[in-house]
Amino acid sequence: MQKKFGTFGGVFTPSILTILGVIMYLRLGWVVGNAGLIGALVVIVVAHVISVTTGLSVSSIATDKKVGAGGVYYVLSRSLGLPIGGAIGMTLFVGTALSIALYLVGFSESFLSYFNLSTDINTVRICGSLALLILSIIALISTSVAIKTQYFIMAAIGASLLSVFLGDSPFKPEHIPFFGGENSASLEEVFAIFFPAVTGFTAGIAMSGDLKDPKKSIPLGTMMAIAVGFIVYVVLAVFIAYNVDAEVLKTDYNILLKIAVFAPAVVAGIWGATLSSALGGILGGPRILQAMSYDGITPKIFAKGVGKENEPRNALILTVIIAEAGILLGELDVIARVVSMFYLAAYGFINLSFFLEKWASSDFSPSFKVPQWIGAVGFIATFGVMFKLDMLAMIAAFVIIMLIYLFLARKQITLGSGDVWQSVWS
Repeated sequence: MQKKFGTFGGVFTPSILTILGVIMYLRLGWVVGNAGLIGALVVIVVAHVISVTTGLSVSSIATDKKVGAGGVYYVLSRSLGLPIGGAIGMTLFVGTALSIALYLVGFSESFLSYFNLSTDINTVRICGSLALLILSIIALISTSVAIKTQYFIMAAIGASLLSVFLGDSPFKPEHIPFFGGENSASLEEVFAIFFPAVTGFTAGIAMSGDLKDPKKSIPLGTMMAIAVGFIVYVVLAVFIAYNVDAEVLKTDYNILLKIAVFAPAVVAGIWGATLSSALGGILGGPRILQAMSYDGITPKIFAKGVGKENEPRNALILTVIIAEAGILLGELDVIARVVSMFYLAAYGFINLSFFLEKWASSDFSPSFKVPQWIGAVGFIATFGVMFKLDMLAMIAAFVIIMLIYLFLARKQITLGSGDVWQSVWS
């Protein structure tokens, strides 16, 4: 298969378009309104501590071995062994599939309200399902076509942000609330809904099999996307806090549309960002599943590809089914909380695995050097946040991932690559 994408097209573009997606447009104002400016900045910084440490950990692991198709799963399984790679890969696959639902429910909310149509749960479900069908057809046609459409969407997002920053708000606050008030959502609830915003960096890593030089592109493209996303979120949060009253922010999800100098630019940005984020998941999710099936972790039927590009058609079908199940939930905030827990669990184990690999493996020699403590910080931050959000969900996630690991270890599927978890305890 011809590997045709560089750092910008293959990693940075799909990553930044997923980062600057549904949460930025439809929930960042709500985050600022409920948490206050300082609270919102704390949420943004803590979320980015997790994304930065995980991005660095993955990038370092990616430069240790030859990178093929399967994104984060391939990277982890080749360096750490199939059992832990498979356990984290399954978690990321389900999180990626459910995130498609998050983006399309967000798109449906915006689309229906813009045309003054009913936004009841059943209408959102129908609209989201139709959007999923159309995007799946685009993904079936060609990965290249899908990637090329993302350049136009990036331009639309840039234009929408410019329109917001040049706008004049009719909802100026009398004072700037730095922290949430009495009738505000808790900081934990705000974090759970915001966190999917920073998970987009895995969209670029998921395209690893289509990259010309993954060892160069993954670290550079991933960290660039995280950095640009952080800057945009901080600047936009400050702008919103100083230009819109907190009570308005709590109740109006379409506030960016109302303060922009040219509202259609924001509409194009919202629709483009949500649809491109969903498309990124539709492209990346099946590739994770396909790679796991090649290795015998998931059923072989999902390994089958079609055409010269080996497009994962069968894996796409399962991805779409899981995404549709998420869409049928119909509520963006509910889906966001579920997606957060899946990604937090996966990121926690990625950071722990990197830490153990640096500590226990003498043949771990990545070209992208990252200090060992980065993994420890990422693991502690991730599971600390999960503990605060939902202790039972954290315990359940930990147990499920460990059970998958133990099951795969008992199957004794190996590649000849080391299993860092076994070397730690031996």
